[in-house]
Amino acid sequence: MRARHVLLPLALLSGAVAGYLRWYRPWQLTWGATPDEVTRTMTGDDLVPHPVFDATHAITIEAPPHEVWPWLVQVGVGRAGWYSYDLLDNLGRPSATQILPQWQDLAVGDVIPMSPDGTQGIEVLALDEPSTMLWGSPGTTWVWQLDPVGATATRLVTRIRSRPKRDPGSLAFAVLVELTDVWMMRKMLLTLRERAAA
Repeated sequence: MRARHVLLPLALLSGAVAGYLRWYRPWQLTWGATPDEVTRTMTGDDLVPHPVFDATHAITIEAPPHEVWPWLVQVGVGRAGWYSYDLLDNLGRPSATQILPQWQDLAVGDVIPMSPDGTQGIEVLALDEPSTMLWGSPGTTWVWQLDPVGATATRLVTRIRSRPKRDPGSLAFAVLVELTDVWMMRKMLLTLRERAAA
């Protein structure tokens, strides 16, 4: 009887893990992206050659790249926000609904703020307006690629690659990213599409 109480939870846990790895994880790592977008080489891939987390997401926006670019340039806590769930990633302040001129001067070496005081964030590693923006920190890269679709639309492809350090804080953050990235990124891309197209 005791063995049954142990085996049933183990079987349920094994089934949940198998389902996660077989269906949920592939979906979360590729939401919105085509197979070609998932497998193509992107700027910064070489900086994290063997990632543990490698997510490529994409969306089509009915605006040309030069009109989408300013929305990306101004992101960050204390700036335009992240266009995602503001309560979670922008201290409860609504993300910008317009282009903010004071946040349009972004340069390589600047930090995209992710903390309330602006001291923690991710560094801008490369800019090629209005096509490519690469952010990074040790063990992580986040690239944005804006590809024109005809004369009036943009295919916005973003990729996060990460290989966390083996300390408890880094591993805990990696688990958090693993479980929440697709929901935050999906919301961000949908909001970007809505605002840039408008």
